[in-house]
Amino acid sequence: MVMKKDNHHATPGRPAAFTLIELLVVIGIIAILAAMLMPALARARQTAQRITCLNSLRQVNIALGIYANDNRGCYPPRNDTSRWPNRLYDYYGKNLKVLVCPNDPNQMSFGMSPSNNVADAAPRSYMINGWNDFFAQQIGSYDWGTVETYLLRPGTVMREAQIPQPSGTIVLGEKSHEIAPTKPGDFYMDLLENGGNDFTGVAEQSAHDATKPGSVTGGSNYAFGDGSATFMKAYTDLYPLNLWAITGTNRIAFADSPPE
Repeated sequence: MVMKKDNHHATPGRPAAFTLIELLVVIGIIAILAAMLMPALARARQTAQRITCLNSLRQVNIALGIYANDNRGCYPPRNDTSRWPNRLYDYYGKNLKVLVCPNDPNQMSFGMSPSNNVADAAPRSYMINGWNDFFAQQIGSYDWGTVETYLLRPGTVMREAQIPQPSGTIVLGEKSHEIAPTKPGDFYMDLLENGGNDFTGVAEQSAHDATKPGSVTGGSNYAFGDGSATFMKAYTDLYPLNLWAITGTNRIAFADSPPE
């Protein structure tokens, strides 16, 4: 009996071709796997950015500590010609990259008066404590105009030793990650300026790991008076105590709970 040749078998030595259905199944599986991996990859990228930002902020805080040690325990004075990035320039190795958070899409650096100093004019994601409540208590006035004038007076400096709780007092933090032209370029976090808008809007609460921009999820990086730096969840720097304030009464008085 003569056997009929089966034309459906693959030719010897040549691999069998995939059918359209098989190709679609493979593509579907790849798509499902990619969808499963994308969130994990995004989280890994966010974590890497947060850690890089924290390391940069820690370096700036170390530079601040070295500066204070070389200047009789005093932090950089406040003025409009040589601000803290310029004062610390040599201490962080003139590496301007440490002033920038990789998660900040549009870093800006400006103030009331422009500066020709390369560090003050460089992109910057961080701002330093303005110590408003400390000096307001010293001069007996919480009026912002009066306090600002005193802050800019020659000889007005904040000393490390004047911080009662250095491990719980923020000296450096992230500023808003808004996009220009609305993005603030503040150098100082001022508790008293414009009714407290610096800590309610300029200080960034959700720079990292937020579910969406402007949310109260995620958190930001902060550096403290004892030389440490850490990531804190949104609004834990402001509530139940405002960790930008110095005195116990002001830490309570300036506390700001997260929005509903």
